[in-house]
Amino acid sequence: MDDLNHDLETDSNDPHSFGRARRLRQRVGMHIYVLPNLITTFNMFFGFFALIYAIRGEYLWSSYAIVGAAVFDLLDGRVARMTRSTSKFGAEYDSLCDVISFGVAPGVLLYLWALQPFGRLGWLVSFLYTACGALRLARFNVQATIIEKAYFQGLPIPMAAGIVASSVLAWNDLGWDPQGSVLLLSMTALLAFVMVSTFRYRSFKDLDLRERLPFRYLVLGVGVFMVIAIRPEVMLFVMFMTYAVFGAVFGILGWGRAPKRRRALAEADAAALATEGDDLHEVIDTTETRDQTHD
Repeated sequence: MDDLNHDLETDSNDPHSFGRARRLRQRVGMHIYVLPNLITTFNMFFGFFALIYAIRGEYLWSSYAIVGAAVFDLLDGRVARMTRSTSKFGAEYDSLCDVISFGVAPGVLLYLWALQPFGRLGWLVSFLYTACGALRLARFNVQATIIEKAYFQGLPIPMAAGIVASSVLAWNDLGWDPQGSVLLLSMTALLAFVMVSTFRYRSFKDLDLRERLPFRYLVLGVGVFMVIAIRPEVMLFVMFMTYAVFGAVFGILGWGRAPKRRRALAEADAAALATEGDDLHEVIDTTETRDQTHD
């Protein structure tokens, strides 16, 4: 330890010594932003809570825990940006917690709540959901700096987990028996597919509620609230599924696909045409100059 302290004591006028001491400090310990990562830990706590209660057969509490995890997942990123405490560590830690809260917990919940009667097929489809969720998060981390802010590529895993949680609440409210439901089996497989798809889903990150917006946005917000209030457990499931289905339909039909890319190609074509036009004018001017010279 004395040798380490001796190495850390450097001459401020020696840049090589200063750099060596800095690398040593990085190996000894690492400083992290506490607040956003603490909120992310709450996300993981609720995910673990959901797992425990799903195993205990208390599926409603498990669903509520997944919703709680989604709330903290929404908060951690916003708090990090507001406090200017975003970091690579926080991004990686958030993804690891999301795998537990929105991948493993909903997968186990689906199997125990509805898919167990299908036997091997049931747990394989549940695993498929979890695996595709993890792949979706890994792809997002790799493409985070190049994808459009206003759109997600593939259904976000928190939304997929929200659909699972709201389906438990809706089935319970309607009094339906989930055990051996082919509808829920199909839903699980489709959620796995749309998470790893390239379908574009609106993120609404470009919508700043702090700015002045048209009056219709307020009317729309009140309307959405009233629809949910009619029967919250059922309407939340309907709204989440509508979001997932519409994104998939638009993706299959090619509607709204990569508008920026199309605009970029159009601008490139226009630039190419303009360049060709300039070249043509230059050729014409050169020809006219030669003709005048010969005359």
